[in-house]
Amino acid sequence: MEKHPHHHTSHSLFPLAFGWIGFLVVAVGACAYTYYNLDTKLTHTSLELASTTDTLSLRDATIRTLEESLLIAQGENKNLATNLQGEQIRNNSYQSQIQTLSSTVSDLYKLSITDKELLQKYSNIYFLNENYIPSALSDIDTVYIQRKEKPEKIHSAVKVYLESLIRDANVNNIPLTVLSAYRSFGTQTALKANYKVQYGTTAANKFSADQGYSEHQLGSTVDFTTPANGEALDKFGKAPAHTWLLANAHRYGFILSYPAGNKFYQSEPWHWRFVGVELATKLFNEHVYFYDLDQREINAYLIKIFN
Repeated sequence: MEKHPHHHTSHSLFPLAFGWIGFLVVAVGACAYTYYNLDTKLTHTSLELASTTDTLSLRDATIRTLEESLLIAQGENKNLATNLQGEQIRNNSYQSQIQTLSSTVSDLYKLSITDKELLQKYSNIYFLNENYIPSALSDIDTVYIQRKEKPEKIHSAVKVYLESLIRDANVNNIPLTVLSAYRSFGTQTALKANYKVQYGTTAANKFSADQGYSEHQLGSTVDFTTPANGEALDKFGKAPAHTWLLANAHRYGFILSYPAGNKFYQSEPWHWRFVGVELATKLFNEHVYFYDLDQREINAYLIKIFN
């Protein structure tokens, strides 16, 4: 029996070829599947990336919008702050004006209830008529007056200053008493008439004021003496009490009306008038006397007279 090697070889290669073809088909299918999966993932990734990009773009747009809104808000806040500052300045100005007005009203009220006569110049300059009586008078405590049997009155608002002065003088071993204080128009008339009889008109005019020109009628003026000197006023100028008053009376608002060399009366070291602490201190510090000042300058201290 003859062998047919050619046909045998052909039949034996067919399965082998079919196997390789199958393998290739499977391989191609696997690659296709893999490609499909990769393509699907790539598509999903692309979509996600596009979505993310859109989201980022939206976020960026939102951020830009927010930044713009923030800038606008900051601008508005700056304007509001500027406006607020302006309002605060205006309010402070109004408050200052209100305080000024309030102070002015208070000052006007104080002036309205303060006797303007208390700082007027008298002594043949300004006349105080017969109807003038201080707004309030009080008795000086008898411990501070020379003649215990004769009550002496003083302006009620001046009393505390006067008695404080005398107490402090006594603490410093300077005995002081009041010989004379308030005198009415009528009392001054009688007193001046009596002096004219005793000393003559010319002599009396050198040491005593006519009625209406006496500082005593104000109720804010006193004649000091000492227990040792009594009514002998001519000795007061040499007393330690006078030296103490020259150095300290301004602290209590009192000034010496008629020092040596004044153009109104002979020197009266015992005669002291209350003008308020501030004005008395000014006169003391500047070494000037009450009657040396212009009346307009004096008037500015009226509102402070009882401060």
